[in-house]
Amino acid sequence: MEKKRTCRWATIGCGTIAHEMAQALQRLGRGFCAAAGRTPQKVRDFAAEFGIEKAYDTPAALLADPDIDIVYISTPHNTHAPYIMQALSAGKHVLAEKAITLNAHELATAASLAEEKGLVLAEAMTIYHMPLYRALASRIEAGEFGSLRLAQLSFGSYKPYDMENRFFNLRLAGGALLDIGVYALSCARFFLAENPEEIVSRARLAPSGVDEQAVIVLKNSAEEMAAITLSLHAKQPKRAVFSFDDAYIEICDYPRADRASIIWAADGSREDVAAGETEKALDYEVLAMERAVRGEGNEMRLDYTRGVMEVMTKLRTTWGVKYPEEEAAVERS
Repeated sequence: MEKKRTCRWATIGCGTIAHEMAQALQRLGRGFCAAAGRTPQKVRDFAAEFGIEKAYDTPAALLADPDIDIVYISTPHNTHAPYIMQALSAGKHVLAEKAITLNAHELATAASLAEEKGLVLAEAMTIYHMPLYRALASRIEAGEFGSLRLAQLSFGSYKPYDMENRFFNLRLAGGALLDIGVYALSCARFFLAENPEEIVSRARLAPSGVDEQAVIVLKNSAEEMAAITLSLHAKQPKRAVFSFDDAYIEICDYPRADRASIIWAADGSREDVAAGETEKALDYEVLAMERAVRGEGNEMRLDYTRGVMEVMTKLRTTWGVKYPEEEAAVERS
């Protein structure tokens, strides 16, 4: 555990992933100092469970607390941008769950405010902080595998076909792309030398109007290509394969992977690689965020996040998937 001064964390949102983050903070000898959310009783229960001193009835009250350095946001996707802007305006660093915003415009606006105020804004993307990926990146940069040619990624979940639950609900910014596609696109972006410029896709929309299933093909100016399949109503493995000149790398359960296999093209031999621990995925995220806040190098990869969000925004535009908040923004403009 790092010995340097730790940061004072607070959470807006007290759901499942917030529980995981609270446990990660505890493992690291930290803890949320404050919590807020949309349901005061849920906030109080969460605070009692994790020994959190301050349980605020509203996010606004939490953001007015001067004794907070970092605000973690894990509310539904369509509420992220307003909370991010409020937190940054209050002088707080922000770590927001994925997808960080609904679209590229929201993210660009938030990133501009963060830069203006000298604050760290980041998406809680585990892939960017797992030791496995850092170990692979160093070998890729050293040229061990040759040039990347092709990436193939899949992610499929079977969710009950209920148009009112958050996965399929247009009013809650549902859909496969923002919920699970963000992992596949972020993993692809980690390995690609540049953000994709060419995007081809086909999507199937659910009766509610959100994207339920999609096949996406990407290509960048370096001639690297990625093929991605997503579904919210058909189980698929969380599997990624990156094909280089001299080998391909296979990663299973890639959002929090701690193992990979390298299959060498010359003789078909297999090299197994292990680094880090899946169970500590959020620990690595916390430590990276704190280093960025302390000015010890920003490893949060907001540039990757922005690139991924640009791709997702273009995809949804092509598919005709627009959320109520986006419709309202168009009307206001």
